[in-house]
Parts: sequence; C-alpha cells; structure tokens
Amino acid sequence: MTLSDPTDNALATIASILDPPESRREPDKPAVAAQIAVGPPPIPTSPPPIEAHRYCKFGPGPMTAIRFKWTVRLDNGDYYVDETIGENSTPIVTGPMSREAAIQMVDDRESSARRRFEQLKSEMTERSAAANLARKDDGEA
Repeated sequence: MTLSDPTDNALATIASILDPPESRREPDKPAVAAQIAVGPPPIPTSPPPIEAHRYCKFGPGPMTAIRFKWTVRLDNGDYYVDETIGENSTPIVTGPMSREAAIQMVDDRESSARRRFEQLKSEMTERSAAANLARKDDGEA
C-alpha cells in the first residue's frame, strides 16, 4: 500500500472511531476522513435532466459504415434531430421540436432499430441452423 492509498485513510478512520476518546488523534487528511466518516453521498431521488444538445445514440450493428446515428442539436431555441447512416452521410433532419420530443425521438429510433436488428439476427441464426440441419440430413458434412 502507498501513503495515498484510500484503504489507509479508511482504516485510519475506522481505528480512530474504535479508539477511546482520550487516544483519538486528528487524521492526516481531515477532508477525506470526514467524507468517509459521514458515508457515501445520498442517492438522488430522481435522475438529473438529460442535456439535450448533442444527445446522441447509435444503432446496433457490426459495421460503422452502415450504422445509424441520431443526434439532437439546438438551433435558435429549437431542437432538431439529425439522423445519419455511416460516418460521412448527409443527415436527415427532423424538427423543430421541443427538447423532450427530440430526446424521445432519439430514444424511440434507437430502441426500434435495436429490436429490428435483434429480430433480423435471430432470423438469420434460425435459417443458418435449419440449413446446417438440412445438410446433415442429406449426408453432407
């Protein structure tokens, strides 16, 4: 362990709590000791709002050249969603819309693309398995 190891700080804090009051000494790093003694920060009751400008999601798939990308952008107080396929395509722009509608559109498009991709992948796996089974039945290896 090193001198700056957080474990050392935690153990020192625990030891100082367990020591009788007359033997207590000030920790080397009061800010860290106070944070550890108090415990972790409280868990927020609701997530912070999503920053809409530049909010982005990518579609599924193994090839970047054909992967969808949805990006929210703010322009003169209105939100737009730019939808591209691959890295260098011209975006299809949807908008203007509200901040919430733009975020929802990106989430919906990504979710829909993921479902379609998983369905297609499942169909391809089933067809491949059926083709392999048919080859084995025909005596091919």
